[in-house]
Formats: sequence, C-alpha cells, structure tokens
Amino acid sequence: MNRQTLIAAAALTLAAAPVLAQTAPAPTNAEPGSEAWLRMRGEAYSRAPDSEQDPAEVAATARLNAEIAARNTAAAEAEAGATAAFEQRNAEWRAETARLETERAQWEANAAAANAARAQWERDRAAWEAEVEACRRAGRVCIVPPPPRP
Repeated sequence: MNRQTLIAAAALTLAAAPVLAQTAPAPTNAEPGSEAWLRMRGEAYSRAPDSEQDPAEVAATARLNAEIAARNTAAAEAEAGATAAFEQRNAEWRAETARLETERAQWEANAAAANAARAQWERDRAAWEAEVEACRRAGRVCIVPPPPRP
C-alpha cells in the first residue's frame, strides 16, 4: 500500500472511533410500557407513595382509564361487527360470482350447441339443394321436402 492510502485509512478510523465506541442497549423482550421497557429507553418511572397521592386525581385517573377501556371495548366490538359484515358480504359475492360463472358456462355450452345445430342444418340444406338441382338437370320433377329448420 502506498502512504496516502494508509493515511486515509487512519483518518477514517479516527473519525469513526466515537461511533464505534457507542453501544446500543441489548435488545430485550420487554413489553412496551413496562418498567423494563422504559428503563431500556432511558426512562424511569417510580410511583409516588399512597400518602402523596391526591384522591381527586386518583379518582379522575380511574374515571379516565375506565372511559378509555370502554371506548377500546366499543371499538373492538365495532371492528368485530365490521369484520363479520365484510366476511358475510364477501361470501355472498363469492356465491354470486360462482352462480354467474355457472350461468356463463351454460350459456357458452348452449351457444356452441346452437352453432353446431346451425352448421348441421346448413350442410343438410346444401345437400337438399344439390339433390333438387340434380333432379332439375335430369329433367325430372323431384318432390323432396327441405330439411327442417333447427
């Protein structure tokens, strides 16, 4: 290596030293909001002793927590209802789609049968016309009924 490369490597190592010296807290499986989770984030929570608690504030907090819990329960019930309604509509849609696909397949089968019948009639008609023309050319009177229509 040449001298400039060594100088550049040394400068980069010195510049990166503070970054390399930092250590991230070890990942834990702490539940968000738990004391261990708060400590991992560098926060600390310590509950004040009961003697220092304001009863009005404790009651207000309990009331607010109850309201939040009630709203959360209502939201969960609404979501469950919406999910059930969606699943029902989705099942109805799938049933209707299957019914329409069956009708479409039946229509295609009917159309194919009608096309085949029409083609057969056209062949029969062409054969009848050829037979009638052969009779006329022979100078005979031919009484041959035409093929029935499909």
